[in-house]
Amino acid sequence: MNIRLEQEAPPLQEDETGAIRVGNSRVLLELVIRAFQDGASPESIMQRYSTLPLSDVYSTIGYYLKHQSDVETYLNQREQLSETVQQRLKTVQPDLSLIRSRLLAQQHL
Repeated sequence: MNIRLEQEAPPLQEDETGAIRVGNSRVLLELVIRAFQDGASPESIMQRYSTLPLSDVYSTIGYYLKHQSDVETYLNQREQLSETVQQRLKTVQPDLSLIRSRLLAQQHL
């Protein structure tokens, strides 16, 4: 029996914004890794993100386990970017809770 051993690149692609996506999907690397860190099995991750083949989920987790420090650095950068965007949105958008309260008050008139 001959088994052909070959190295495969991880199913990860960087998009035009710098976000890393898994396989040919729009699913972000951080979603798969955070789900795995929270205890989700590869099968349950695949069920959560139905566009991901199980083999891509396993390959992504394997890549993470082999390159944890690099992936963690990327994940931390993404979290910082997310916080920056949220702060920027807070300065631009009005307080939605005030609008909601006003609408609810009008509804009861």
